[in-house]
Amino acid sequence: MIHQIDTTDNIVAFRALAAVTKEDFQTVVVPAVEKLINHTNEINFLMVLDTDIQNFTAGAWLEDAMLGIKNLGKWNRAAIVSDSEEIIAFTNGFSYIVPGEFRGFKKEAFNKALNWVEGNIN
Repeated sequence: MIHQIDTTDNIVAFRALAAVTKEDFQTVVVPAVEKLINHTNEINFLMVLDTDIQNFTAGAWLEDAMLGIKNLGKWNRAAIVSDSEEIIAFTNGFSYIVPGEFRGFKKEAFNKALNWVEGNIN
């Protein structure tokens, strides 16, 4: 399940809990990202993982990949918040292969992640 987190108008933020499905991306994430693109012409994105990555279904992974590919040139900043060192390292590596800045943050640094995505800190 994915819930949208209320934030400023220049970002979209989400919290993933329990099982995450294709429908979660189609009904929550994709519409919010498309609305943000129409408003700002870029994507500033934050996802808090309060579930194990294994709880994402294959359909969820496909929707996530399609969202990324469809909007490849629109990514500005994206943060993934997790206590998994592997997820943080993977996220940090994304900046080397796709446009935009990607950073992983520990859950204790949620506010720092949010401020970074909002563009308030470097």
